[in-house]
Amino acid sequence: MLVSVEASGALERRMRVEVPAQQIDSQVAERLKNVGRTARLEGFRPGKVPAKVIQKRFGPQVRQEVISEVMQASYAEALQKESLIPASNPEIEPEQIEPGKDFSYTAVFEVFPEVTLKDLDKIGVTIAEVSMGDDDIDAVLVNLREQRATWEPVERAAQAGDQVLVDFDGKLDGESIDNGKGESVPVVLGGGQMLPDFDAALLGAKAGDDKTFDVSYPADYPAEDLAGKTAEFSARIQVVNEQKLPELDEAFIKAFGVEDGTLGTLRAEVAKNMQSELTTKLAADLKQQVLDQLIDLNPIDVPQSLVKQEAHSMQHDAMRRMGVTEHADAPPEESFMPAALRRVQVGLLMQEFIKAESITLDQERVKLKMKELFAGYDDSEQMLSSYLSNPQFLQQIEPMVLEDQAIEALRAKGSEKTSSVSFKEYMDAR
Repeated sequence: MLVSVEASGALERRMRVEVPAQQIDSQVAERLKNVGRTARLEGFRPGKVPAKVIQKRFGPQVRQEVISEVMQASYAEALQKESLIPASNPEIEPEQIEPGKDFSYTAVFEVFPEVTLKDLDKIGVTIAEVSMGDDDIDAVLVNLREQRATWEPVERAAQAGDQVLVDFDGKLDGESIDNGKGESVPVVLGGGQMLPDFDAALLGAKAGDDKTFDVSYPADYPAEDLAGKTAEFSARIQVVNEQKLPELDEAFIKAFGVEDGTLGTLRAEVAKNMQSELTTKLAADLKQQVLDQLIDLNPIDVPQSLVKQEAHSMQHDAMRRMGVTEHADAPPEESFMPAALRRVQVGLLMQEFIKAESITLDQERVKLKMKELFAGYDDSEQMLSSYLSNPQFLQQIEPMVLEDQAIEALRAKGSEKTSSVSFKEYMDAR
């Protein structure tokens, strides 16, 4: 078997394999003999069919089977011979398949990049020291009240935060705008529901007022026919409603699962949830800082086939979350490519770091991770015991824990500093 390899790209390889005709022909002949012993053809006794008839009847099929098997075996052998590790399935281009002639083909595939990590001591993270106080808890309580707020009509002019029921009709160059017309549409002024010019035009309006105003669309507006243009709107204000927040009474508090109905217990539960959310965000932010710098300090070529596979997987995950079953209705695969590229980069770099540092999975941390996941369930201990013996579940949890261990090891190689920030400022940052 002759093998030659050429690089047709940073990671793409074209491997040409040539197999001697004798190897193919001898296997075909042996198989046709076996077929001849058992073949049943009309006009012939079993095992007495002439070789020429067997060749004519079964030869092409047998030869194709042999070529397929030889191609698989020779491809694996050639990879081993050339010390190549493919990152994707090959595209096979047969060149010569005629009987009596050497069989040859070209396999085109991508290989994994050679990764050599460097400058890990330059990784520096900023740890947020977040202050959380009573004002932050009060703000969450206001949000809870707003979730159950009611709206009551008022006879005054509309203010920021009011809800306005409005009929409107938008036109661009005298032509109606698609989806630019509505009746009795509730608009909360300042809530970001409408464009700023629309909100501003309704401020100070009263029930029964008619308004005509211009609305400028931003240059990056999703509808290309409106982006960067100015439309004229006419509107009639039907009702101006003022928001009424419910009292923090026993009934309200119990509605959020606080059995004793006291404000102190509710505040304690809110604080606990806020701390849990904060802890999760702090860990995610530190992880992102480390991985972003790892990528920046160690740029690598990435197999595009792996990126495409990852984007396809992300697209299917999005379809499941959205309840979409038809690909035509799914978000385009291209929209996932940047995130898919980052995932593949992270995967290759972290795999090399874990290997280089000989990091092994800490089983105790796996148990702790699972305890965290089941902490909110009444039968958490039973669930923990059950899932610890579930291989499929462990296949999802164990890589997460191993990655956490690697992130900690990377942090230890770099530097850290702290920065004080308020709870609101930190949680609002994205």
